[in-house]
Amino acid sequence: MKAGLLLITHGRLGSDLLSTVTSILDGNSLAAEAIAVRYDSEPDTVYEAASQACKRLDRGDGVLVLTDLYGSTPSNIANRLIDRYTAIVISGVNLPMLLRIMNYPSMNIEQLAEKAISGACDGVILTKRKQAS
Repeated sequence: MKAGLLLITHGRLGSDLLSTVTSILDGNSLAAEAIAVRYDSEPDTVYEAASQACKRLDRGDGVLVLTDLYGSTPSNIANRLIDRYTAIVISGVNLPMLLRIMNYPSMNIEQLAEKAISGACDGVILTKRKQAS
Protein backbone atom coordinates (compact mmCIF):
# COMPACT_ATOMS: atom_id res chain seq x y z
CA MET A 1 0.00 0.00 0.00
CA LYS A 2 1.12 3.50 -0.78
CA ALA A 3 -0.03 6.96 0.13
CA GLY A 4 -0.82 9.66 -2.39
CA LEU A 5 0.09 13.33 -2.18
CA LEU A 6 -2.27 16.25 -2.77
CA LEU A 7 -1.26 19.91 -2.65
CA ILE A 8 -4.03 22.47 -2.20
CA THR A 9 -2.59 25.97 -2.38
CA HIS A 10 -3.22 29.54 -3.36
CA GLY A 11 -2.74 29.98 -7.09
CA ARG A 12 -0.13 27.89 -8.85
CA LEU A 13 2.14 27.50 -5.82
CA GLY A 14 1.39 23.79 -5.43
CA SER A 15 1.79 22.91 -9.08
CA ASP A 16 4.97 25.00 -9.34
CA LEU A 17 6.46 23.28 -6.28
CA LEU A 18 5.51 19.87 -7.62
CA SER A 19 6.99 20.68 -11.03
CA THR A 20 10.21 21.93 -9.42
CA VAL A 21 10.61 18.81 -7.27
CA THR A 22 9.89 16.56 -10.23
CA SER A 23 12.60 18.27 -12.27
CA ILE A 24 15.12 18.15 -9.39
CA LEU A 25 14.50 14.45 -8.76
CA ASP A 26 14.16 13.66 -12.48
CA GLY A 27 10.73 12.13 -12.06
CA ASN A 28 7.99 11.56 -9.54
CA SER A 29 7.75 8.22 -7.78
CA LEU A 30 4.77 9.22 -5.62
CA ALA A 31 1.26 9.69 -7.00
CA ALA A 32 0.79 13.45 -6.64
CA GLU A 33 -1.49 16.24 -7.81
CA ALA A 34 -1.92 19.93 -7.10
CA ILE A 35 -5.12 21.95 -6.92
CA ALA A 36 -5.01 25.71 -7.31
CA VAL A 37 -7.33 27.90 -5.27
CA ARG A 38 -7.77 31.30 -6.92
CA TYR A 39 -9.25 34.37 -5.28
CA ASP A 40 -12.54 33.74 -7.10
CA SER A 41 -12.71 29.97 -6.51
CA GLU A 42 -15.88 28.54 -5.03
CA PRO A 43 -14.79 26.50 -1.96
CA ASP A 44 -17.41 23.76 -2.48
CA THR A 45 -16.29 23.30 -6.10
CA VAL A 46 -12.65 23.06 -5.02
CA TYR A 47 -13.63 20.61 -2.27
CA GLU A 48 -15.31 18.35 -4.84
CA ALA A 49 -12.19 18.48 -7.04
CA ALA A 50 -10.08 17.61 -3.97
CA SER A 51 -12.41 14.72 -3.15
CA GLN A 52 -12.01 13.32 -6.64
CA ALA A 53 -8.24 13.73 -6.37
CA CYS A 54 -8.23 11.80 -3.07
CA LYS A 55 -10.04 8.93 -4.77
CA ARG A 56 -7.46 8.88 -7.59
CA LEU A 57 -4.40 9.24 -5.35
CA ASP A 58 -5.18 6.83 -2.52
CA ARG A 59 -3.29 3.61 -3.21
CA GLY A 60 -4.53 2.00 0.00
CA ASP A 61 -2.73 4.06 2.65
CA GLY A 62 -4.53 7.38 2.34
CA VAL A 63 -3.52 10.80 1.10
CA LEU A 64 -1.07 13.28 2.59
CA VAL A 65 -2.53 16.73 1.91
CA LEU A 66 -0.26 19.77 1.98
CA THR A 67 -1.48 23.35 2.11
CA ASP A 68 0.36 26.63 2.14
CA LEU A 69 -1.25 28.64 4.92
CA TYR A 70 -3.12 27.33 7.95
CA GLY A 71 -6.59 28.82 8.37
CA SER A 72 -6.82 29.92 4.75
CA THR A 73 -9.34 28.66 2.19
CA PRO A 74 -6.98 25.94 0.87
CA SER A 75 -6.34 24.76 4.43
CA ASN A 76 -10.04 24.78 5.32
CA ILE A 77 -10.85 22.74 2.21
CA ALA A 78 -8.06 20.28 3.01
CA ASN A 79 -9.24 19.83 6.58
CA ARG A 80 -12.75 18.96 5.37
CA LEU A 81 -11.23 15.94 3.59
CA ILE A 82 -10.27 14.35 6.92
CA ASP A 83 -13.91 13.57 7.69
CA ARG A 84 -14.39 11.66 4.46
CA TYR A 85 -11.03 10.13 3.55
CA THR A 86 -7.96 8.62 5.17
CA ALA A 87 -5.92 11.80 5.09
CA ILE A 88 -3.36 13.77 7.04
CA VAL A 89 -3.18 17.53 6.47
CA ILE A 90 -0.04 19.60 6.98
CA SER A 91 0.10 23.35 6.45
CA GLY A 92 3.18 25.35 5.55
CA VAL A 93 4.29 23.46 2.44
CA ASN A 94 7.74 24.38 1.18
CA LEU A 95 10.31 22.97 -1.21
CA PRO A 96 12.46 21.14 1.39
CA MET A 97 9.33 19.48 2.77
CA LEU A 98 8.25 18.29 -0.64
CA LEU A 99 11.73 17.06 -1.58
CA ARG A 100 11.90 15.02 1.62
CA ILE A 101 8.51 13.41 0.96
CA MET A 102 9.35 12.52 -2.62
CA ASN A 103 12.54 10.78 -1.53
CA TYR A 104 10.55 8.24 0.51
CA PRO A 105 7.67 7.08 -1.72
CA SER A 106 7.36 3.65 -0.09
CA MET A 107 6.71 4.99 3.42
CA ASN A 108 3.24 4.88 4.92
CA ILE A 109 1.21 8.04 5.40
CA GLU A 110 2.27 8.58 9.03
CA GLN A 111 5.95 8.19 8.18
CA LEU A 112 5.56 10.56 5.22
CA ALA A 113 3.96 13.14 7.51
CA GLU A 114 6.94 12.90 9.88
CA LYS A 115 9.37 13.25 6.95
CA ALA A 116 7.41 16.28 5.73
CA ILE A 117 7.70 18.05 9.07
CA SER A 118 11.40 17.22 9.46
CA GLY A 119 12.10 18.34 5.89
CA ALA A 120 10.34 21.65 6.48
CA CYS A 121 12.14 22.29 9.76
CA ASP A 122 15.56 21.16 8.54
CA GLY A 123 15.16 23.30 5.43
CA VAL A 124 14.93 26.57 7.36
CA ILE A 125 18.48 27.80 7.90
CA LEU A 126 19.65 31.14 9.25
CA THR A 127 22.87 32.26 7.59
CA LYS A 128 24.60 35.20 9.24
CA ARG A 129 27.11 37.48 7.70
CA LYS A 130 30.43 37.48 9.51
CA GLN A 131 31.08 40.69 11.41
CA ALA A 132 33.81 42.84 9.91
CA SER A 133 36.85 43.30 12.15
